[in-house]
Amino acid sequence: MLKKAAVENILTAALESGADFAEIYAEETKRSNIAMVNGRVETALGGMDYGAGVRLFFGNQAIYGFTNDLSEENLIRIAREGAAALKGDRIYNVKGWKEMAARCINPIRILPDSIAKTAKAEQLRLASRAAKEFDALITQTRAGYLEVMKHVLVANSEGVWGEEDRTRSRFTVEAVASSATEKQSGHLGPGGSEGYELFDRINVEDTAREAARIAVTMLGAKPCPAGKMPVVIDHGFGGVIFHEACGHGLEATAVARNASVFAGKMGQQIASPLVTAIDDGTIQNGWGSAEMDDEGTPTARNILIKDGILQSYLVDRMNGRRMGAAITGSARRQDYRFAPTSRMTNTFIDNGKSTPGEIIANTEFGLYAKQMGGGSVDPATGSFNFAVLEGYMIRNGKIAEPVRGATLIGKGAEVLRDIDMVGNNLKRAQGMCGSKSGSIPTDVGQPMIRVSSMTVGGRG
Repeated sequence: MLKKAAVENILTAALESGADFAEIYAEETKRSNIAMVNGRVETALGGMDYGAGVRLFFGNQAIYGFTNDLSEENLIRIAREGAAALKGDRIYNVKGWKEMAARCINPIRILPDSIAKTAKAEQLRLASRAAKEFDALITQTRAGYLEVMKHVLVANSEGVWGEEDRTRSRFTVEAVASSATEKQSGHLGPGGSEGYELFDRINVEDTAREAARIAVTMLGAKPCPAGKMPVVIDHGFGGVIFHEACGHGLEATAVARNASVFAGKMGQQIASPLVTAIDDGTIQNGWGSAEMDDEGTPTARNILIKDGILQSYLVDRMNGRRMGAAITGSARRQDYRFAPTSRMTNTFIDNGKSTPGEIIANTEFGLYAKQMGGGSVDPATGSFNFAVLEGYMIRNGKIAEPVRGATLIGKGAEVLRDIDMVGNNLKRAQGMCGSKSGSIPTDVGQPMIRVSSMTVGGRG
């Protein structure tokens, strides 16, 4: 990785034309994954990637260039070429380094590359076998394991110097159930900012059987009725609706451009008084956790909504300038090829006071969305539609027959206001989030919630 003397020379060159801020981000990444289909290894890939990016600010304008040639001479050239695009009024100097203190947010017990690939493949075989043997209707299984070991360096002209080793591991399993006329699938993907000890935390066979259960249950389900009705959304990946339809609207990337329905609403009631929503990049071994963000700012626990009132946006350095707002340790990027911007880390609706049993018992009729699937969102309006991977009707306060083909349709701001029960069984689930600065690992989460009225698309 780059030496301090070289970094100082690069940043000094970046400031020569009057940029008022300069930053360098460098990384080295070792990545490996194994994919198995029907118990046989389909791919086993690994490799190294490295590179650096130089970013300059001229007031509220930014220039970014990147390269995988990490020589000092090349990075100085990149910095000067970027600086030549704009001219500032005065010349700034690089301040003395202030190194970030380590906080041990993501302790690693077993480095993934210390384990043989044969042992990793055996975990996938166990999962594949467990899913296949769950029911004769299971016709295909897929299992995968991903590990990423990354070292990052962030340094800037204000004296920030931050380095961090980031390790992430994830196991995925999918089971497909088939009849003579159709197929249904179940999918789960637990992971974290942790090492191979992931497999001490999870049981791959139990996880695979759960994926198979979802597939088999939905294969025998009837079409979901359509219309407006109460919807109970279970914990864990149910939080994807808040993440997509509301969370992105709280990122300064959208707010600074007035392209969010939540712009200008700080301190206002934007959700039910039962709703408190948090983005926390400091959760130990969380999928989206880190010691620092990708601008070298320590990550933080940011309360976005408290008792329904908007408390905070997620703010990166450039959009903080544009908004006149303090940065929140929320700048993230996929890798050195992307300039950072404000992104979520581990985002969830916090626990309420109702038990899941009370929520179901107090719902005379409605849809129970036990597992959510994918969907689409218009970030400017918060309008969304999401598929329900596993759903059931609620009748007379009890979970009744399974239903398939359900979609949830609405607007994020309306859903927030219409939440009338919040459970006490908070759980988080892992996903990948794509936006302006690439694809990044994020946790979504919530306890079970009830939305008093929602449009349900179906075929029944």
